[in-house]
Amino acid sequence: MLRAGGLVALPTETVYGLGADAENPAAVARVFEVKGRPPTHPLIVHIGGAEHLGDWAEDVPATARLLAERFWPGPLTLVLRRGRRVPLEATGGLETVALRVPDHPVALALLSAFGGGVAAPSANRFGSVSPTTADHVRAELGDAVDFVLDGGPCEVGVESTIVDATGDTPSVLRPGGVTREDLEAVLGRPLAVHSTSRVRVPGQHPSHYAPRARVVLVEPEKVVAEAEQAQELGHHVGVFLPPSLADAKVKAHAVVEVPASPAAYARGLYGFLRELDLQGCDLIVASLPVEEGLGLAIANRLRRAAGPRPSGTDTV
Repeated sequence: MLRAGGLVALPTETVYGLGADAENPAAVARVFEVKGRPPTHPLIVHIGGAEHLGDWAEDVPATARLLAERFWPGPLTLVLRRGRRVPLEATGGLETVALRVPDHPVALALLSAFGGGVAAPSANRFGSVSPTTADHVRAELGDAVDFVLDGGPCEVGVESTIVDATGDTPSVLRPGGVTREDLEAVLGRPLAVHSTSRVRVPGQHPSHYAPRARVVLVEPEKVVAEAEQAQELGHHVGVFLPPSLADAKVKAHAVVEVPASPAAYARGLYGFLRELDLQGCDLIVASLPVEEGLGLAIANRLRRAAGPRPSGTDTV
């Protein structure tokens, strides 16, 4: 299907991707069309192993090779100078390319059999909640996907960490499945985390990862009062009840008890948002976790989900 220019939804450890042959501009264009994604928004190219890095990028710094050696396969994306093998259609017209090796046996088997790179953003409409099961993909994209590979639920649950590795001083452009602390331990230096950057990368729109329901973020101790007030005003309120309030009773349409483990929270985050949509919530009240470890990525996704949306739309 990939060789024929088709679209294949594939499992990774982070979220399901909507894959196309990265070297086929027409197939890549279909990815943008199906997602409703702006053509200037670059895609991540998935490759089969760190040994292929030089096939897809040029002038790879030693720090990038070190990170690839340590974290690939895994939820780390490296932004590097584009190699000639990568068409500009896959990079949003940029001279940089985002590369990663997924840590999922089905994805790795596919990449090995295919023998090339697979350009694959998350398999959902642009700006909406990312899919972490094959059923999520089918429910949202339906027949627009030519083939869905079901690899079970995603283990990490939030997208990869994106690191700008084009120079000697790397920086985090999107927090994700590899923590800043783990990166800093390998590099032996602190890393800046940017909410915006000169390099366009996935996940930096003000509104992203957004359910149909509006998301409101408050301090943990205010979650119950905010939710009950909104419920009294006529909203169908969904609540993300933080671990510190695990025993609290809240009058709301639906309640999600947030796991105390950041890994479990990350793994369940998008499923929780989808479930509250399915239960008919029009407002979700949540709080941010402590922004360390995976908590940094979870907080990033919640902020984007709560971001300002274009007038007249549910999601961007």
